[in-house]
Amino acid sequence: MRDEMTFVERLQNDLRDVRWPEPAVLRARAHRRRRRAMVGAATAVLVLAGGPMIVGMRLVTPPTSALQSQASSPTAAGIPHEALVQPGDLATKTDPPLGQAGLGEPVQIDQMLLVCLRSQGRTTYWETSRYSRSQTLLRAPAGTEPGPTDVVFSQDVYRLASDRAAGFFGRLDALLAPCANWRSKGDVQWGDRIAPAEAEHRWEVADRDFAGDEAMLIRHTVTGTQNLDTGESRGPARPETRVVLRVGDLVTVLRLGRDGTESELRRIATVAADRLCAAANPVC
Repeated sequence: MRDEMTFVERLQNDLRDVRWPEPAVLRARAHRRRRRAMVGAATAVLVLAGGPMIVGMRLVTPPTSALQSQASSPTAAGIPHEALVQPGDLATKTDPPLGQAGLGEPVQIDQMLLVCLRSQGRTTYWETSRYSRSQTLLRAPAGTEPGPTDVVFSQDVYRLASDRAAGFFGRLDALLAPCANWRSKGDVQWGDRIAPAEAEHRWEVADRDFAGDEAMLIRHTVTGTQNLDTGESRGPARPETRVVLRVGDLVTVLRLGRDGTESELRRIATVAADRLCAAANPVC
């Protein structure tokens, strides 16, 4: 009995030593989690706003063996936050970045690109990274519930196996080639309802090798959309542009928000390449 009492006393003493966060700290953590969830939804809306998005298509994940073999390499190393573009690097004032780190994540370039490839019967999937880190920066001060216009900048950084990093852009070229011109057909958001439609898509590499070891400025344009129920047509949507660049074994994907320009994206790409240098293998 004494042993049991001793255990209870020890447990009580341990609990007294626990330092619980202040209520304000707990509220701040909950607020940050809520904003992360909201910015995920806002980013999804931003993608939809850029052009027709086919409803109901599911993208498969890479084979499990690929995830395990790359993630278990002893030479893999995490990506420090300092390797990412910092708020002060941007022309627009932003809130602190919202982000997360990952392991064995797919190197996602453009989800619609995979939809294009799969519609042609091509079995393909995104390359698998060893480590990754992502961030989204919102306009300061952003609203209580951030919307698409609050997204200023987003970045994903991936560490690849060294033998895969060197040939990454050649494989990306092979993914882009079949989708230089592509007609999509499916249900899309049309006003306040879902309607069957056709859309003309175009992917092009507008520039190369302007930053880092390798770089691409990829432009995705929806040149026209037609509602198959009513015959109504939409003109070209604003192009959606992103930069993919590599420094050593690190690959990053950069996107600006609605107000961003290609010239500003190029400038940020140069900054991003410089910041990746210290974390890359080999270092610059």
